[in-house]
Amino acid sequence: MHQLTYGDVKDATDRIAGRIRPVTLARVDPGAIRTGRRDAPDEGPEQPCQVWLALEFMQHTGSFKARGAQNFLQAHLDAGTLPEAGVTIASGGNAGLACAWAAQQQGVQATVFLPATAPQVKVTKLRSYGAGVRLTGTEYADALGACEDFAATTGALTSHAYDHPLIAAGAGTLLEEIHQQIPGLDTVVVAVGGGGLFAGVATAARHHGIRTVAVEPDNCRALNAALRAGRPVDVTVDSVAADSLGARRASAMALHAAQQDGVHSVLVPDAEIVRARKALWDHRKVAVEHGAATALAALTTPDERLPDGDLPVRPDTPDRSYRPGRGEKVCVVLCGANTDPTDLIEPPTGQ
Repeated sequence: MHQLTYGDVKDATDRIAGRIRPVTLARVDPGAIRTGRRDAPDEGPEQPCQVWLALEFMQHTGSFKARGAQNFLQAHLDAGTLPEAGVTIASGGNAGLACAWAAQQQGVQATVFLPATAPQVKVTKLRSYGAGVRLTGTEYADALGACEDFAATTGALTSHAYDHPLIAAGAGTLLEEIHQQIPGLDTVVVAVGGGGLFAGVATAARHHGIRTVAVEPDNCRALNAALRAGRPVDVTVDSVAADSLGARRASAMALHAAQQDGVHSVLVPDAEIVRARKALWDHRKVAVEHGAATALAALTTPDERLPDGDLPVRPDTPDRSYRPGRGEKVCVVLCGANTDPTDLIEPPTGQ
C-alpha cells in the first residue's frame, strides 16, 4: 500500500496549478461557535475561537473532487500511460463528475458507473460533460464491481472515487491553500466518506502542525470503524449524507493517516447534519449537500451529557462534537454542493 506523503501533496499542487479554482474562505461571525474543548487549558481571559468556512463547493463540478481528478489524469498524461479507451470510474456522483470534467478538459473519453440511487442532478450533470453513464445496483460497491469488469474488458484506465494516492494527494492541495490564507491555523474539519479528502488533508495538515477533525454520520462511519478495529472493515450505509459519504469501507491509506498524531474522529447524527445544512442556507444562503454540512455539524451539535451533568469520558464513547479551545483558529471544509436545494426553501405562506 502506498503511504501518502507530504511530497505527494506538493507534487500535486505543482501539477494542477492553474487548472483548478483556488479555494475561497469566509469568516464565521465571532461568537457563533461555542468554545470548550476538553483537552484545552482552562486559563486566561475569555476569547472566542476564530472559524472560517472553506467554500470548496465553488470548485469546478461543485466539489473538491476536481482536484484529485485533475491530478490523476495529468499524471498519467505526463507519463504517457493513458490508454485509448480512456478513463473509467465508479462514483456516488461527485468523483464521477470530476473525472468526466477533467477528461473533457483533456479530450479523453470517460465512462462513469453510479448506483441507481444517485441523485438525478448528478446524473444529468455527468451527461452534460459528455461522459458515458452506467447506473448499477444500489450502493457504491455495486457500481465499483461493474466498473472493474468494464476496465478489464475494454482496457480503460480505472480511476477511483477516493482510494488512490493521486486522488488523495490532489485533495490535499486544498489544505495547502487554506494554510497559506490563515496564518497560525490550528484545526481543519473535514467530512469523511471513503477517506480521500481526509487522507490528503490530514497528511498536509500534519506536516504543518495542524489538527484534523474527521467527521462522519452515525450510520456512515467507515473510518471510525476502521480506527476501532485497527483495519478497514465493512460498515452499513444508512444516512442522509450517504450520496456523498456512503463508502462501505475506508481506504487503508485513510486509516494510516487517521492513526497519526493530531487526528480526532467525530460522529454526528443525521438530524444535526440536516440542521447544519439548513443553518447555512438561513444565515448565508448557501445550499450545500448533506456531506458538506456534516463537517459543520461537528461544531454545532450540542454536547451529550450524562445524568450527573458530566461529559462522557469512557474510551469506548465516540466524540459527538468538536469544541474549539479559546482563541483556536479553525477551518471547516464545505466540500460539495451538488444537491437539490428545494427542501431548503420554505414555501410562501398565505395572506
